[in-house]
Amino acid sequence: MSLNGYFEAAKSAARPLNMVAPERVSAVLLDLADALVAETDFIIRENQKDLDRMSPDDPKYDRLKLSSGRIQDIAADLRNVSSLESPVRAVLAEKQLPNGLLLKKVRVPLGVVGVIYEARPNVTVDVFSLCLKTGNVAVLKGGSDASFSNEAIISVIHRILDVHGIDTNVVTLLPPDRTATEALLNAVDYVDVIIPRGSQHLINYVRENARVPVIETGAGIVHTFVDESADVEKSRDIILNAKTRRVSVCNALDCLLVHEQRVGDLSYLLGQLSESNVMIFADKQAFNQLKDSYPENLLFQAEDEHFGIEFLDYKLAVKIVKNLEEALDHIARFSSKHSEAILSENEANIDAFFNQVDAAAVYSNASTGFTDGAQFGLGAEIGISTQKLHARGPMGLEELTSYKWIVRGNGQVRA
Repeated sequence: MSLNGYFEAAKSAARPLNMVAPERVSAVLLDLADALVAETDFIIRENQKDLDRMSPDDPKYDRLKLSSGRIQDIAADLRNVSSLESPVRAVLAEKQLPNGLLLKKVRVPLGVVGVIYEARPNVTVDVFSLCLKTGNVAVLKGGSDASFSNEAIISVIHRILDVHGIDTNVVTLLPPDRTATEALLNAVDYVDVIIPRGSQHLINYVRENARVPVIETGAGIVHTFVDESADVEKSRDIILNAKTRRVSVCNALDCLLVHEQRVGDLSYLLGQLSESNVMIFADKQAFNQLKDSYPENLLFQAEDEHFGIEFLDYKLAVKIVKNLEEALDHIARFSSKHSEAILSENEANIDAFFNQVDAAAVYSNASTGFTDGAQFGLGAEIGISTQKLHARGPMGLEELTSYKWIVRGNGQVRA
């Protein structure tokens, strides 16, 4: 099929999808969850073909890898989404004008949603489930790194859609080549919005080249600030979790800012990181504090380029700051506006951090690892938006809708 053929089929599938009953959609998602688990061996075999083409040292390797446990998690997210109420057709506002016209502001699907993503096959399922639940058609452009995995998953999705008598064109996986990306970015007559998920390079490319409207899901350059009142035990565990829970995700910690009055606690705060072989790039003051306690082969003096970078790896930048204001200045300069955290027992400092940090998710005394659609109770996510128009933060069901005005009259004409 030609690329325009894919887009035409997707657009044609959009209107009938709006007539599919919610309980039928939920049944599809539940059956898909069972089918993916049943096909675990097949999916893992196809996923291994992708893994064999990538170095295990590549930061994307962990994102690409599927396991029985991860497929179980994907299935669990599908079941969560199936249980959620669709926001489509919800009435956001209602009023009657003096002339008798009755107005309703009603949630509606975005239409045809294009998603461009890299080596994350779980995104294939997340996007499909959220789009189906909200009556949106999904056009997917996965990376060539995950082509075997994505094709395997789509084959299972299409089989379940066939069983339920739903047009399989409600989800389309485009060829993994660059030509398909360029065609999607220019599919103005067919696609309503494009959402990129991946590196800053990918996001920049989509923003700069798309003729279709774009919702940016930004890279995560994530900071945590340990202020002078921070609880050392809480902080130690939070830093470990934020950095090492899963280093290849966008909510992982990249830069630790530490108040100068807590320099003496630095060795204790970071001590557990060496067990995961985390490389630390420390400014001069932090380096001098750590050089006698942190493994020599994992400790390096920071250069300018180590700040303002999304590592996606077992690497952490550390900087000592004089006060909250200096921490806020650093974050304002280097943040990607994804997730930022303060560790503090001072409510005034926490309030100042909340009010002054410009990010989609701002934390106090918790790991930034919670910036996730499922963790936020959204069932799953289609991405984490770092922009301010339409959506911000984890994008779930509501963020995949727009609205329209329904106007009921009885013969009114305008003077």
